[in-house]
Amino acid sequence: MGKLFGTDGIRGVPWEYPFTVDFIRKIGSAASLVLSGCGKKRRAAPVALIGMDSRASGPLIKKALVEGLSAHNFKTIDLGIISTPAVAYLVKKENADFGIVISASHNPPEFNGIKFFSRAGLKLSPAIEAKIEKLLLSDASLPFKTSGLDIHKKDYSSDYEDFIKSTLPRGFSLKGLKIVLDCANGAAYKTGPRIFRNLGADVKVLGNKPDGKNINLGCGALYAGKMAAATVREGAFCGVSLDGDADRCIFSDENGAVLDGDDLMAMGAAYLLEKGRLTNRKVALTFMSNYGLIKYLETLGVKTAQVPVGDKNVTDAMEKEDLKIGGESSGHIIFREFAPTGDGILTAVQILAAARDLGQPLSWFKKHWKRFPQCLEALKVAHKPPLRTVRGFSDKVSRFEKQLKGNGRIFIRYSGTEPLLRILVEGESRLEIKGIAEDLLSHYKKHSGALK
Repeated sequence: MGKLFGTDGIRGVPWEYPFTVDFIRKIGSAASLVLSGCGKKRRAAPVALIGMDSRASGPLIKKALVEGLSAHNFKTIDLGIISTPAVAYLVKKENADFGIVISASHNPPEFNGIKFFSRAGLKLSPAIEAKIEKLLLSDASLPFKTSGLDIHKKDYSSDYEDFIKSTLPRGFSLKGLKIVLDCANGAAYKTGPRIFRNLGADVKVLGNKPDGKNINLGCGALYAGKMAAATVREGAFCGVSLDGDADRCIFSDENGAVLDGDDLMAMGAAYLLEKGRLTNRKVALTFMSNYGLIKYLETLGVKTAQVPVGDKNVTDAMEKEDLKIGGESSGHIIFREFAPTGDGILTAVQILAAARDLGQPLSWFKKHWKRFPQCLEALKVAHKPPLRTVRGFSDKVSRFEKQLKGNGRIFIRYSGTEPLLRILVEGESRLEIKGIAEDLLSHYKKHSGALK
C-alpha cells in the first residue's frame, strides 16, 4: 500500500482501494481520532461538517465516512452539495472540530476524493496527514457503527453568500453588467448564479444541470472555450468558469480571450500594489506559473515566492511571509485578506471589483504582460520512480537548461492527484521548447520503466 494523501486529500476511483466502503469507514474513524483533539480541549460532543460536490458516488461515500465518525461519538452536520471553499469558511465560523469535503475537484466524474479542513479552515499539515495515514496503514482496529448515527442536515448557503458579499466595498454592484457563468455541473450550480444575480449582474448560466455523471465534462474551468464562445455570443462583459468544487476559476474577456490564473495573478497583484494592499511587495506562485508573469512582476518591483504545485503550498508561503495574494495558473487564487484558501467565486468578485474600480474591460488588463511560449507534456505512468534514478535524465535536463541561457526554464514533476508525469518547458522560441519537451519525454519513456 502506497501513500494515501496527495496534494489535495485522498483521491481514487469508487469502489476500488482506497475507496472501498470498508476503507472509507476507516478514513472517517482515523480522521476523527486524530482531528478531534487538534488545537483545543476535546469537548463531549465533537462536531464535523461534511459537504460534497455533485458526483453520483458522493452520497454513499458520505454514509461510509459518517459511520466511521460516529464510532467516536461525533455529531456530523451534513451540508449537502456545497463548494469546497464554503466548507472551509463554515468550519471556522461554526467552531467545528474539522470539515470534510467529498470531491475530486476538477477531475472527471468517475473519480472522487476526500479532503479535510482543520478548525482554522485550512488544509491539513503534512504532519497531521501522516498521523491519519499511519493509523490507516497500520493493523490498528478502527471501529465504525451503522446505526444510531448523530447526523443533522443544515443549509448554510446564505451564510456563505453573505461572507462573499462582505468582502466587497460598501454599495458595490454589478448592475449593468452581463456575465456568462459556467458552474461545471458542480458544487456551485445554485450558489454561484445566486451570488452574481444578487449583486445586480445579468447572468447567463452554463453547466448548472448536474446529473451525477456530468461534472467537469466539456464544461467548467478545464474547458473554458465553451464559456468564452458564449461570452462573445451574448455580448457579455466577461465570462467566468468554475471547476467542479468551485475552488478555482478561469475568465474570458469580452472578446472571448481566456484569462487563466496567471492573468488573474498579474491583474490582482498590480491592483493590490496600486491600492497599497500588497504587503512586502511580494506574491506567492507555483513553479507552473508562466515565466513571463515572473518577468512582468519584476518590472513592477514585485518579488515572487515560488513553491511546488498545490494550493496548500501557496497558503503556507503566504502565511510564512505575510503575503496577501498567491495562486496557480490553474485559476486557484488565494486572496488572503479574506480567506486562507482558494475560492473561485471570491476570486471572481474580487477581479470584477478591480475592473469596475479602474473602469476598464478585461481585455485591457490582459495586454499588460507578455506570456512566454510554453510546452506542457503529460504522460500516464504506472508508478513514479524518483526522476534522479532515471538513467541520464537529470544530465539531459541540465544540458537543456544551459541551452535556454536564462531566457526560459524546465519544470518536471509527477501529479499529486493523478498517475501522470508532467514536463513543462518555457522559452522564447516555440520550436525550441517543443523539441526539448519531446526529447525529454522520449528519454523518460525509454529509461524509466514506469509506463503501463
